[in-house]
Amino acid sequence: SLLQLKLWNKYRVSNIPSLIFIDASTGKVVCRNGLLVIRDDPEGLEFPWGPKPFSEVVAGPLLRNNGQTLDSSALEGSHVGVYFSAHWCPPCRSLTRVLVESYRKIKEAGQKFEILFVSADRSEDSFKQYFSEMPWVAVPYADEARRSRLNRLYGIQGIPTLIVLDSKGDVITRQGRVEVLNDVECREFPWHPKPVLELTDSNAVQLNEGPCLVLFVDSEDDGESEAAKQLIQPIAEKIIAKYKAKEEEA
Repeated sequence: SLLQLKLWNKYRVSNIPSLIFIDASTGKVVCRNGLLVIRDDPEGLEFPWGPKPFSEVVAGPLLRNNGQTLDSSALEGSHVGVYFSAHWCPPCRSLTRVLVESYRKIKEAGQKFEILFVSADRSEDSFKQYFSEMPWVAVPYADEARRSRLNRLYGIQGIPTLIVLDSKGDVITRQGRVEVLNDVECREFPWHPKPVLELTDSNAVQLNEGPCLVLFVDSEDDGESEAAKQLIQPIAEKIIAKYKAKEEEA
C-alpha cells in the first residue's frame, strides 16, 4: 500500500529484516540498527538504545601497531575518521592504501586528525597483519563489545566505511570513502557535504542515501553546467538549512 511505501522511503529501508526504533513523542529515529541492538543487548540493559556520544562509546584503551597503548581521550580536540574495514575485503585494502597517503598529507598540513580503525577481520592474526600497514590507532581486536557498539552507533551496513567526525565528535560526513577517493590532495578536508555535487562513479552511492534531485544538462562546453549549478545551489542550501534546523537528515 501507499502507506507502506512511504514508511520504507521515510526510513530508507533497503534490506530486510530491518528494525528501527523511534521516539514516539518526537517521531525521531533513535536507532537504525535495531537487529544488532537486540543481538548485543538481549536483556535490554541499555534500553532505550538512543545514540550515545562518540567519546562514551569509544572509551577505553586504543592500540598503535607497535604495541603501544593510549587512552581514547587522546582523540579529543582532533577530527577523527572512524574506519570500518577488514583485510579479507579487496575494496578495503585499496582504500587503505589511499587513506595512508591522505592521512600523511593532512597531518603534514598541520591539521589535528586521527583515524580509528574498527576491524571486521575474522581473526586476531589477520587483524594484526592488516593493522601493521596502518599508521593510526585501533580498537583492540579482542574488545568485540566496543567494536560492535561503534558499528551500532553509526548503523554500519557494509565495509569499507569511513565516518568523519569534527573535534566535538559530531558527524561531518558518512561518505569519507567517496571524499578520500575524489579528493586525493585532501584540499577539501574535513569534507563538509556540498549542497550540489557533480555525479561521478564514486559518489553515485549517495543516490541510495535519501531523496535526490538529479539535473541533466545538455553539454559541458558552453558553461551550461555552471549556470545550472548556480540555479540549484541556493535552493539546495535552503533545503539543507531547513533540515539542519530540525536536526534531521536532509
